[in-house]
Amino acid sequence: MKILVVLTSHDRLGDTGEKTGFWLEELAAPYWRFREAGAEVVLASPRGGQAPLDPRSDAPESQTDDTRRFQADAVAMAALADTRPLAGVSMDDFDALFYPGGHGPLWDLAEDPHSIALAERAVAAGKPVGAVCHGPAALRRPRRPDGAPLVQGRKVTGFSDSEEAAVGLTGVVPFSVEAMLRENGGEYTKAADFQPYVVSDGLLVTGQNPASSAPAAEALLALLR
Repeated sequence: MKILVVLTSHDRLGDTGEKTGFWLEELAAPYWRFREAGAEVVLASPRGGQAPLDPRSDAPESQTDDTRRFQADAVAMAALADTRPLAGVSMDDFDALFYPGGHGPLWDLAEDPHSIALAERAVAAGKPVGAVCHGPAALRRPRRPDGAPLVQGRKVTGFSDSEEAAVGLTGVVPFSVEAMLRENGGEYTKAADFQPYVVSDGLLVTGQNPASSAPAAEALLALLR
């Protein structure tokens, strides 16, 4: 079992002058769930190399047992420092695809042609696709073999408008994850802000927020078993 985890390469939070990137818990919790299930995990990103970490996700209040374990693990940190460029990755070599969030994906993975092709190939080949929090930004452009948006008619979730407002970034992000999923025909639902919530529909798994990272990974694994 081999799972491709695609991270953002984007590190600028709009015009704020602040940094962004991927959210640590949204990588660390799935990474350990996948590894503990016996899967090989490969990290990739649009540019390859070191994927940028959102510094807010490394703050003490954002740390979890999974994040501390990840940062203390030499193998995990080496993989993060040397992610594979998406242009050199083929979905034919993997059994599933997973997108952690952080705000970075709103700027790059939402439009990255290699990421779009990977998601479309996964769907066409009947392989599970998972995304958590802002990770569903990567589902903005991919289409099914019939030409319909990948999320059309599917039950989905992702970072909600109320959560975006709560973190004060509604006016900074290039688009709303919730609105995008709805506009693409997804049947969007959510739980209370920052509470774990995961939706599975067919081979598509989406999680609402960082707290949904581990259960989203477990839902993806359930589809692989």
